[in-house]
Amino acid sequence: MPGAIAGAEEAGKHQRRTTQPDIQDAITHPGAVRINVQGAFIVDDEPTTPQSDDYEHDTKDIRLPNHTAIVSHIAVDIGGSLAKLVYFSREPQSKEIGGRLNFLKFETDKIDTCIEFMRHLQAEHQQLNGSRPSDLCVMATGGGAFKYYDKIKEALEVEVLREDEMECLIIGLDFFITEIPCEVFTYSEADPMHFVQARPDIYPYLLVNIGSGVSMVKVSGPRQYQRIGGTSLGGGTLWGLLSLLTGARNFDDMLRLAEKGDNTAVDMLVGDIYGTDYNKIGLKSTTIASSFGKVYKMKRQAERDAEDHGGLAYGDHNHAGEPDGINGEPEPGRSFKPEDISRSLLYAVSNNIGQIAYLHAEKHNLEHIYFGGSFIGGHYQTMNTLSYAIKFWSKGEKQAYFLRHEGYLGAVGAFLKRQPKNWGRRNSMEALAPLYKTSSRGQ
Repeated sequence: MPGAIAGAEEAGKHQRRTTQPDIQDAITHPGAVRINVQGAFIVDDEPTTPQSDDYEHDTKDIRLPNHTAIVSHIAVDIGGSLAKLVYFSREPQSKEIGGRLNFLKFETDKIDTCIEFMRHLQAEHQQLNGSRPSDLCVMATGGGAFKYYDKIKEALEVEVLREDEMECLIIGLDFFITEIPCEVFTYSEADPMHFVQARPDIYPYLLVNIGSGVSMVKVSGPRQYQRIGGTSLGGGTLWGLLSLLTGARNFDDMLRLAEKGDNTAVDMLVGDIYGTDYNKIGLKSTTIASSFGKVYKMKRQAERDAEDHGGLAYGDHNHAGEPDGINGEPEPGRSFKPEDISRSLLYAVSNNIGQIAYLHAEKHNLEHIYFGGSFIGGHYQTMNTLSYAIKFWSKGEKQAYFLRHEGYLGAVGAFLKRQPKNWGRRNSMEALAPLYKTSSRGQ
């Protein structure tokens, strides 16, 4: 299993030796452990944890080259669809000091697998530090922190601290915006990943958190936030409908289908109606006028043709002429390709979220709009659609921002909740008082 917190014994002579008083202090007062993020950077390499069919280890770990103290807690954000886990580990087989933050995600339906993974982290923490199993604390947020509270506590026999979901999202996002280089970026087809420098003057802003549903939160300062809107048409909507309409087995399958699809096969465009651009109101011929707008007409036509020629009704693949299964195999009952359906529905959900986000940003005079949540998943079509929607509706006055760890805001926020007020890498964190009452520290 993970090889997760192991490796400190390999850290070599250059690493400060951990003493028993250090261990006991970290266990008794975990909030007194100051995470040193001086020189932190994102690692674009293979994760230290082996990949599994039961979970996904994100390849964008955050390296903390100067942290030496023990971290005696892990954090989990359990949503309706996914459970996101964050933990600290040493570098296995390395003589360098420091360690890294690791990011994993599990399907919430496989929560037992997530708990089992945490059990292995617990065992390795005990073996590495000579502590008791109960000394590893679990910070939990999201709806599942309450739904699975007893299950986690009984399975691990540890302290489980439940933290407010919205507050954790904001703490996590603030940290990424202000502290981690090459984390926040804008997206366009011409410049797919344009990184934005970390900055202290981040308020106010709009957080659009896209999980199973969508929450839109106005953030005015540390712990100063208000949920100003949202929509039930989110990642769960896309996941649910595509599981009915295609042979996709999971969300990644659905995104891969969307990459290959042609939405114009099912969507009605402005050009389909006018034959050209509608310049008077600024609509290009390629603009979607009606999501899935061609389906009814094409379906009825296919049924009439099949009846006229003695074939079966809708779903006759001999008539349709093309296989449309997830692996190229025909699937009964469909004459539209799942790739096209996936792309159309992805655009429909993303455009809807983008427009609602713009309206809230306009109403509350918020220039910066940050998109977070597992729905995005680094998928370029999703980011391009959301970014285009914000630019289109705002006439270029507002900007959509994305994060490389967009799905882990809540988990990181919960992880940081166990930290003291004065940890950080830059003086920029001093601007976040009273949440981060910092002492003076160098760049």
